[in-house]
Amino acid sequence: MLADSIAVLDFETTGLSPAQQARATEIGVVIVEGGQIVARYQSLMNSGAWVPPFIEQLTGISNAMLRNAPPAAQVMNEVADFVGERPLLAHNASFDQKFWDAELALVRRRRVQSFACSLLLARRLLPMAPSHKLGNLNRWIGLPDTGQAHRALADAEMAANLTCFMAALLRERHGLAEVSHGLLCSLQKVPAAKMALTLQKHRERLSV
Repeated sequence: MLADSIAVLDFETTGLSPAQQARATEIGVVIVEGGQIVARYQSLMNSGAWVPPFIEQLTGISNAMLRNAPPAAQVMNEVADFVGERPLLAHNASFDQKFWDAELALVRRRRVQSFACSLLLARRLLPMAPSHKLGNLNRWIGLPDTGQAHRALADAEMAANLTCFMAALLRERHGLAEVSHGLLCSLQKVPAAKMALTLQKHRERLSV
């Protein structure tokens, strides 16, 4: 299990990047403590942005649904309070981090914690997986089906389950008694070819 309480999040959006004027349409967050999901937050969010047809087809989130959704500013204030200062994690975190930072900035708030990335970790700890896409990876491992892919809460729960699986792998297969968010952030930067040596050195430091 993870040593700290972490917030695992996922956004659905109108496009690839806030730099291209894309906006968030939905956010899902789960809080993980002791290897279990202990709390959830999910909401559609209306920023006034238009959802292109191919995005609607992918996510199932329509412009009509967003017209009745709470304002994006309200949702971001609520979810930022829900997360607090817990460390963050997402699958392909570079994508979600951009939207988290951009949407927070619009409500005059700023991220203070670091992001871990379950995609980078999976590429290093599960290099034999045929695919590192979130749904494919979870099916390959045999983790629970959490609902419709490309909906924020289902994807956040999948990323949380995957992260707990990898934390257990680090404990049971690699002998690391404590798996922290800081360790995950460190390991995701290690080249896959050097992972075994890095884990060995980490074990040796812990045993001193």
